Amino acid sequence: MEARVRRRLSLLASHINPSQEALLPTCLSASPCASWDANGEKEVKEQEGCVFCKIIRGEAPALKVYEDDACLCILDTYPLCHGHSLIIPKCHFPSLDVTPPSTIAAMCSKVPLISSAIMKATGCDSFNLLVNNGAAAGQVIYHTHIHIIPRKAHDCLWASESIQRRPLKLDQEGSQLANHIRENLSFVNGYEDGSEGQASTLVGN
Repeated sequence: MEARVRRRLSLLASHINPSQEALLPTCLSASPCASWDANGEKEVKEQEGCVFCKIIRGEAPALKVYEDDACLCILDTYPLCHGHSLIIPKCHFPSLDVTPPSTIAAMCSKVPLISSAIMKATGCDSFNLLVNNGAAAGQVIYHTHIHIIPRKAHDCLWASESIQRRPLKLDQEGSQLANHIRENLSFVNGYEDGSEGQASTLVGN
Protein backbone atom coordinates (compact mmCIF):
# COMPACT_ATOMS: atom_id res chain seq x y z
CA MET A 1 0.00 0.00 0.00
CA GLU A 2 2.77 2.45 0.94
CA ALA A 3 4.58 1.79 -2.36
CA ARG A 4 1.42 2.57 -4.32
CA VAL A 5 0.93 5.81 -2.42
CA ARG A 6 4.53 6.82 -3.20
CA ARG A 7 4.03 6.07 -6.89
CA ARG A 8 0.78 8.07 -6.94
CA LEU A 9 2.49 10.96 -5.17
CA SER A 10 5.20 10.90 -7.83
CA LEU A 11 2.56 11.11 -10.54
CA LEU A 12 0.70 13.99 -8.93
CA ALA A 13 3.93 15.86 -8.16
CA SER A 14 4.70 15.83 -11.88
CA HIS A 15 2.26 18.73 -12.39
CA ILE A 16 4.90 21.01 -10.88
CA ASN A 17 8.11 19.30 -11.97
CA PRO A 18 7.28 16.83 -14.76
CA SER A 19 9.80 14.27 -15.88
CA GLN A 20 9.74 11.33 -18.26
CA GLU A 21 10.09 8.97 -15.30
CA ALA A 22 6.83 10.29 -13.82
CA LEU A 23 4.74 9.01 -16.74
CA LEU A 24 2.35 6.10 -16.31
CA PRO A 25 4.15 3.29 -14.47
CA THR A 26 3.44 -0.29 -15.44
CA CYS A 27 1.49 -0.95 -12.24
CA LEU A 28 -1.11 1.67 -13.22
CA SER A 29 -3.09 1.46 -16.45
CA ALA A 30 -5.18 4.12 -18.13
CA SER A 31 -8.88 3.41 -18.40
CA PRO A 32 -9.81 2.14 -21.89
CA CYS A 33 -12.82 4.44 -21.91
CA ALA A 34 -10.75 7.30 -23.30
CA SER A 35 -11.44 6.49 -26.95
CA TRP A 36 -12.94 9.47 -28.76
CA ASP A 37 -13.02 10.00 -32.51
CA ALA A 38 -11.45 12.95 -34.33
CA ASN A 39 -14.62 15.05 -33.96
CA GLY A 40 -14.69 14.69 -30.19
CA GLU A 41 -17.84 12.53 -30.29
CA LYS A 42 -18.19 9.80 -27.67
CA GLU A 43 -17.96 6.28 -29.00
CA VAL A 44 -20.53 3.69 -28.02
CA LYS A 45 -18.25 1.60 -25.77
CA GLU A 46 -16.27 4.36 -24.10
CA GLN A 47 -17.78 3.92 -20.63
CA GLU A 48 -17.54 0.13 -20.38
CA GLY A 49 -14.08 0.00 -18.81
CA CYS A 50 -14.16 3.28 -16.88
CA VAL A 51 -13.96 2.70 -13.13
CA PHE A 52 -15.64 6.04 -12.38
CA CYS A 53 -18.53 5.22 -14.73
CA LYS A 54 -18.89 1.89 -12.93
CA ILE A 55 -19.02 3.70 -9.58
CA ILE A 56 -21.64 6.11 -10.93
CA ARG A 57 -23.74 3.19 -12.21
CA GLY A 58 -23.39 1.40 -8.87
CA GLU A 59 -21.33 -1.43 -10.37
CA ALA A 60 -18.17 -0.74 -8.35
CA PRO A 61 -17.72 0.13 -4.66
CA ALA A 62 -16.76 3.57 -3.42
CA LEU A 63 -17.07 5.65 -0.28
CA LYS A 64 -19.27 8.55 -1.37
CA VAL A 65 -19.24 11.76 0.64
CA TYR A 66 -21.44 13.88 -1.64
CA GLU A 67 -23.76 13.37 -4.60
CA ASP A 68 -26.17 15.45 -6.69
CA ASP A 69 -27.62 15.27 -10.22
CA ALA A 70 -24.40 16.50 -11.87
CA CYS A 71 -21.52 15.01 -9.87
CA LEU A 72 -20.41 12.98 -6.91
CA CYS A 73 -17.48 13.11 -4.52
CA ILE A 74 -15.73 9.99 -3.27
CA LEU A 75 -12.74 9.22 -1.09
CA ASP A 76 -9.70 8.41 -3.23
CA THR A 77 -8.92 4.69 -3.24
CA TYR A 78 -5.17 5.32 -2.90
CA PRO A 79 -5.09 8.63 -1.00
CA LEU A 80 -2.05 10.82 -0.67
CA CYS A 81 -3.31 11.85 2.74
CA HIS A 82 -6.24 11.39 5.12
CA GLY A 83 -9.34 12.85 3.46
CA HIS A 84 -8.01 12.96 -0.14
CA SER A 85 -11.19 13.08 -2.24
CA LEU A 86 -12.29 13.26 -5.88
CA ILE A 87 -15.11 15.25 -7.47
CA ILE A 88 -16.37 13.34 -10.52
CA PRO A 89 -18.98 14.41 -13.11
CA LYS A 90 -21.72 11.87 -13.79
CA CYS A 91 -21.34 12.38 -17.54
CA HIS A 92 -18.23 10.82 -19.04
CA PHE A 93 -15.53 13.07 -20.51
CA PRO A 94 -11.96 11.73 -20.79
CA SER A 95 -10.16 14.98 -19.94
CA LEU A 96 -10.79 18.50 -18.68
CA ASP A 97 -10.11 20.16 -22.03
CA VAL A 98 -13.04 18.33 -23.67
CA THR A 99 -15.40 18.74 -20.70
CA PRO A 100 -18.19 21.29 -21.28
CA PRO A 101 -17.93 24.52 -19.25
CA SER A 102 -21.34 23.81 -17.69
CA THR A 103 -20.06 20.49 -16.31
CA ILE A 104 -16.87 22.08 -15.00
CA ALA A 105 -18.96 24.83 -13.39
CA ALA A 106 -21.17 22.25 -11.67
CA MET A 107 -18.11 20.49 -10.28
CA CYS A 108 -16.29 23.64 -9.18
CA SER A 109 -19.39 25.13 -7.57
CA LYS A 110 -19.27 22.30 -5.00
CA VAL A 111 -15.61 22.85 -4.08
CA PRO A 112 -16.25 25.39 -1.24
CA LEU A 113 -18.89 23.13 0.37
CA ILE A 114 -16.99 19.86 0.05
CA SER A 115 -13.52 21.23 0.85
CA SER A 116 -14.82 22.92 4.01
CA ALA A 117 -16.35 19.64 5.16
CA ILE A 118 -13.13 17.73 4.39
CA MET A 119 -10.96 20.23 6.25
CA LYS A 120 -13.23 20.11 9.32
CA ALA A 121 -13.33 16.31 9.28
CA THR A 122 -9.55 15.99 8.98
CA GLY A 123 -8.48 18.90 11.18
CA CYS A 124 -6.77 20.65 8.28
CA ASP A 125 -6.87 24.35 7.47
CA SER A 126 -5.71 24.21 3.83
CA PHE A 127 -6.14 22.13 0.71
CA ASN A 128 -4.82 21.65 -2.82
CA LEU A 129 -7.26 21.63 -5.73
CA LEU A 130 -5.66 19.59 -8.49
CA VAL A 131 -6.50 18.33 -11.97
CA ASN A 132 -4.14 15.96 -13.81
CA ASN A 133 -4.96 16.50 -17.48
CA GLY A 134 -3.17 14.04 -19.77
CA ALA A 135 -0.56 11.33 -19.21
CA ALA A 136 2.41 13.69 -18.86
CA ALA A 137 0.54 15.49 -16.06
CA GLY A 138 -0.08 12.21 -14.21
CA GLN A 139 -3.64 11.43 -15.34
CA VAL A 140 -4.32 7.74 -14.81
CA ILE A 141 -8.11 7.39 -15.07
CA TYR A 142 -9.43 9.03 -18.21
CA HIS A 143 -12.66 10.40 -16.79
CA THR A 144 -12.47 14.07 -15.76
CA HIS A 145 -12.04 14.51 -12.01
CA ILE A 146 -10.83 17.07 -9.50
CA HIS A 147 -8.64 16.16 -6.52
CA ILE A 148 -9.26 17.84 -3.16
CA ILE A 149 -6.18 17.18 -1.04
CA PRO A 150 -6.34 18.47 2.56
CA ARG A 151 -3.09 19.92 3.85
CA LYS A 152 -1.42 20.67 7.19
CA ALA A 153 1.60 22.85 7.82
CA HIS A 154 4.94 21.07 7.25
CA ASP A 155 3.28 17.89 5.96
CA CYS A 156 5.90 17.78 3.16
CA LEU A 157 3.39 16.28 0.76
CA TRP A 158 4.91 17.83 -2.38
CA ALA A 159 8.65 17.39 -2.68
CA SER A 160 8.56 19.94 -5.51
CA GLU A 161 7.33 22.69 -3.16
CA SER A 162 10.95 23.21 -2.16
CA ILE A 163 11.94 24.08 -5.74
CA GLN A 164 13.02 27.70 -6.12
CA ARG A 165 10.73 29.44 -8.61
CA ARG A 166 12.18 31.95 -11.05
CA PRO A 167 10.46 35.26 -11.81
CA LEU A 168 8.95 35.71 -15.26
CA LYS A 169 10.95 38.05 -17.45
CA LEU A 170 8.77 40.73 -19.01
CA ASP A 171 10.82 40.71 -22.21
CA GLN A 172 10.16 40.04 -25.87
CA GLU A 173 10.14 36.26 -25.42
CA GLY A 174 7.55 36.51 -22.65
CA SER A 175 5.45 38.91 -24.68
CA GLN A 176 5.53 36.60 -27.70
CA LEU A 177 4.39 33.67 -25.55
CA ALA A 178 1.47 35.69 -24.12
CA ASN A 179 0.49 36.80 -27.65
CA HIS A 180 0.65 33.24 -28.93
CA ILE A 181 -1.59 31.98 -26.10
CA ARG A 182 -4.12 34.78 -26.74
CA GLU A 183 -4.18 33.90 -30.46
CA ASN A 184 -5.19 30.36 -29.53
CA LEU A 185 -7.96 31.27 -27.05
CA SER A 186 -10.81 31.34 -29.59
CA PHE A 187 -10.38 27.83 -30.96
CA VAL A 188 -8.52 25.03 -29.25
CA ASN A 189 -9.09 21.51 -30.61
CA GLY A 190 -12.24 22.79 -32.33
CA TYR A 191 -13.71 24.17 -29.10
CA GLU A 192 -15.12 27.68 -29.33
CA ASP A 193 -14.75 29.89 -26.28
CA GLY A 194 -18.37 31.04 -26.30
CA SER A 195 -17.56 34.36 -24.61
CA GLU A 196 -18.25 36.40 -27.75
CA GLY A 197 -18.51 40.08 -27.01
CA GLN A 198 -16.69 39.79 -23.70
CA ALA A 199 -13.37 41.53 -24.23
CA SER A 200 -10.47 40.56 -22.03
CA THR A 201 -8.78 43.33 -20.07
CA LEU A 202 -5.46 41.51 -20.59
CA VAL A 203 -5.43 41.70 -24.38
CA GLY A 204 -3.06 44.39 -25.56
CA ASN A 205 -1.66 45.05 -22.09
